[in-house]
Amino acid sequence: MASFLLEYLPILFFVFIALAIAIGMTTLSFVIGSSKPDREKLSAYECGFEAFDDARGRFDVRFYLVAILFIIFDLEVAFLFPWAISLGKIGIYGFWSMMFFLLILTIGFVYEWKKGALEWE
Repeated sequence: MASFLLEYLPILFFVFIALAIAIGMTTLSFVIGSSKPDREKLSAYECGFEAFDDARGRFDVRFYLVAILFIIFDLEVAFLFPWAISLGKIGIYGFWSMMFFLLILTIGFVYEWKKGALEWE
């Protein structure tokens, strides 16, 4: 049992050294670094202009809709890469299965487009 635990000793040393370096660098940056805060550095930064409303305000649903559409089409690309690599092995059934998947996504995209969900004011 002791020889088994000795195999993990280099990993334990590595973790301790990594923690010591991380804590040392963080502490050193606070000790050596100069801090000269002024009004500009302490102000809130929002897209290059002054904040005009409460940060906890309600967002338009279009922000979430665009995020969901991005995730959907991002996942579509994630499915296309393995499909393209294994296309020679999965044959004609795999090809038409992906075409059906892309057709469903295209119908959804056209529906969103026609409903005006992608229009921005």
